[in-house]
Amino acid sequence: MTFQAVMKQLVCLALLLSSFSFANDRPNVLVIVADDLGYADLGFQGAKDIQTPHLDALAATSVRCTSGYVSHPFCSPTRAGLLTGRYQHRFGHENNPAHAPDNPKAGLPTDQITIAQVLKSAGYATGLVGKWHLGAHPSLHPNQRGFDEFFGFIGGGHLYDPTETKGGPEYQVPLQFNGEERPFDRYLTDILGHEASAYITRHASNSKPWMLFLTFNAPHTPLSAPKDLIAKYSHITDENRRVYAAMIDSMDSAIGSVIETLKKTGELDNTLLFFMSDNGGAHLAFRGMSNFANNSPLRGAKGDVFDGGIRVPFIVSWPKQLKPGTYDRPVIALDVFATAATAAGASLPQDRDLDSVNLLPHLSGETKGDPHTALFWRSGGPGGKYAVRQGDWKLAREPGKADSLYALDTDIGETKDLAANEPDKLADLQALLKDWEKQTVPPVFDGPQRPPAKNKKK
Repeated sequence: MTFQAVMKQLVCLALLLSSFSFANDRPNVLVIVADDLGYADLGFQGAKDIQTPHLDALAATSVRCTSGYVSHPFCSPTRAGLLTGRYQHRFGHENNPAHAPDNPKAGLPTDQITIAQVLKSAGYATGLVGKWHLGAHPSLHPNQRGFDEFFGFIGGGHLYDPTETKGGPEYQVPLQFNGEERPFDRYLTDILGHEASAYITRHASNSKPWMLFLTFNAPHTPLSAPKDLIAKYSHITDENRRVYAAMIDSMDSAIGSVIETLKKTGELDNTLLFFMSDNGGAHLAFRGMSNFANNSPLRGAKGDVFDGGIRVPFIVSWPKQLKPGTYDRPVIALDVFATAATAAGASLPQDRDLDSVNLLPHLSGETKGDPHTALFWRSGGPGGKYAVRQGDWKLAREPGKADSLYALDTDIGETKDLAANEPDKLADLQALLKDWEKQTVPPVFDGPQRPPAKNKKK
């Protein structure tokens, strides 16, 4: 063999080893999303009546983002924004889609690129366990949106106990794995935790990294929990909140089992992990529904653009790269996209505007200043509810009312309207909101038709 041939083989081997080393150095990505979780219903968020030891331990070893937001005050639009790194208002996903297997328009538009597609193109294994709620048509299925594996349910909710019949037909659709029906034989939160751990175990021995989107439906209604856990919370006098507490306890245990799997497989240190809720906890003001959550000290709840509807528990962990602590500048679930893609060495889409920011230099202290110039919200389409936050100032707009202005650094509960005292600041935020809305479109599909809430008997 000639000297040149030997050198050529050595160069190829070096490139191969370099590629292998890079693949193993890139982090796994784990995104955990709770559903309708109250802001104050975890131990590290101040809960006294609900025990969440596993999430508390995770928070203690992570960066806790105390001004963490989602991009919408209810389920599906938030998920659309999180997966695409774009305000969902840019592409008209502003409502919850009806469970309509025959309607290809009711869900995340197929021209939108998901973080699963980006990471898959970069050589990642991609999986989703849990709730989808981004369209029931076959073209909108997770397996068509970048996820190699999907275990869970397509709709916006599901029964927790196979022996119960609460909820409409959508909640009783069979669980599936990549389109094939799977048994529903025990408490659903336990199943999702088990499947997430199984996914991690399957992929831990592979040379390529993995991404997992773990989306619980807990503690979304219908209220349901194992009897032993309900009994554990007998000190809570309100029966509904007692069940709600047990649901969170079960989710905390499931997340604990996933963290333990990461430790056993040696994957924890090099896993970039996000935890958040999809919106604030629900109460009776939202379409007559409640899961008896506690959003204090925030104002409002699910469905509101006050912080109780959009500000959520928000954790970022990457033990190999990030030191534990708190970060108080505004961040948003949209940022998962750019943060994960950058950490993975993946290419970001260049043919569209992204609203996502790589948080890593901010969370590490390398970069100072707010990650975003401003954050925006709209619910109900043009003319609906609006909000914009810039720094510590926030404007809130409700139909038929004058715009209100709050200083969140001194008034986290949005109790003191400063609009009359700060007309220049109010005008600045109104101008920002006006410019932002020019980049949005009206909703492209309607939400599901719901019967009006029944009036309580007197």
